[in-house]
Amino acid sequence: MSIFVANESDRAVDEDALVALARHALDEMGVDPLAELSILLVDVGAMERLHLRWMDEAGPTDVLAFPMDELDDARGRDDHDPSPALLGDVVICPEVAGAQAKAVGHSLADEMSLLCTHGILHLLGYDHAEPDEEKEMFAQQAKLLASWSARRAGGPTP
Repeated sequence: MSIFVANESDRAVDEDALVALARHALDEMGVDPLAELSILLVDVGAMERLHLRWMDEAGPTDVLAFPMDELDDARGRDDHDPSPALLGDVVICPEVAGAQAKAVGHSLADEMSLLCTHGILHLLGYDHAEPDEEKEMFAQQAKLLASWSARRAGGPTP
């Protein structure tokens, strides 16, 4: 699995931890090992511009996901020869993540893990626009984060 991280923000972030989490989430979701994912960390100004351009909403947000529409290949549903599938880009603003982490009382690393997982689920077709979709997506998100925490602690995964 090819996972690329580019930190264009002014915040220090544990990029190796993000890659490991992303690999875990993609493995748990049954994504083809040849899939490719990009994680981009941006400053508030860049996130504000992306949020306005793509969501038509002012101000920064925490995470955006830009799927590349090759989901069938990534999930291994096609019978043709395997080739790398481009899942897309997860864009995270560490400064917004830091403020959110402080507000809810957990670490920046925990918030970055949550946002990365959330973005990956969006790339895999999950959404939370409707109540039933939100319930499904957030349950899957919680499951992935719990299995990631258990893995890091050396215990059995749930």
